[in-house]
Amino acid sequence: MQVPRISASSYSNTAPLIWSFIYGSERARFELILDNAPARSAQMLAEKRVSVALVPIIEYQRIEDVLLVPRVCVGARKRVRSVCLVTKGVDLEDVKSVALDVSSKTSVALTKIIFREFYALEPTYSEAKPNLIEMLSDSDCALLIGDPALTVDAQIYRKFDLAETWKKFTNFGFVFAMWMANAENSDVAEQIDFAAARDEGLKHLDEIIANYETEISLTRGDFKTYLSENIAYSIDDSMQNGLSLFFDLAHKHKLIERLKPLRFV
Repeated sequence: MQVPRISASSYSNTAPLIWSFIYGSERARFELILDNAPARSAQMLAEKRVSVALVPIIEYQRIEDVLLVPRVCVGARKRVRSVCLVTKGVDLEDVKSVALDVSSKTSVALTKIIFREFYALEPTYSEAKPNLIEMLSDSDCALLIGDPALTVDAQIYRKFDLAETWKKFTNFGFVFAMWMANAENSDVAEQIDFAAARDEGLKHLDEIIANYETEISLTRGDFKTYLSENIAYSIDDSMQNGLSLFFDLAHKHKLIERLKPLRFV
């Protein structure tokens, strides 16, 4: 019998959600595929190469026949720190060109909504690999997500937190990613208690931080604050309202072709 396959990105902010599958109670029950970019997990789910994946939330509206896993997410209630727009000093209202990190889809859509809906701007966009120096050599603003965004030097660059900006204009939290399952084999998702797996991972933050110690130049205390306070792994009412508004605005600005209702495993 083939072991079911699930996928997630290898960014540190997903680590509490996948710890159980690598080291904990869900270990060896599933084949976990870790890819550096969240967009790759969405692609694998869309191509039905995996049964369940941790996917940028905008892709729920784009991938056919998927269901959401309830209650568990990668999101932020106020400030996320690892999804940001970066400039060499200019304000967002003065931005004319943006280099977009190709690693995600939700953050790209959120960036366009922020400029169109909140600043009434339409800068030019280009796609780029997450290299800040190269991104800002051709554009006056760069979208960075994940671990590369955590260590942007505030003495050199100006950093605008996307969750914080969203909160400022909407007063809602934001959901960046959720587990999703192919509807035709959602029984795999039904076998997993994702909330329990999340809770298990959150009990092992010290081990998680140790795993990333050589990769991310944050102090242990700052890293723990990021994972325990900046990132939200449970959806509250504010984040749920923010998700609904995000989908409405994405549809309004033609970033998604249709607006389908939320369907859960």
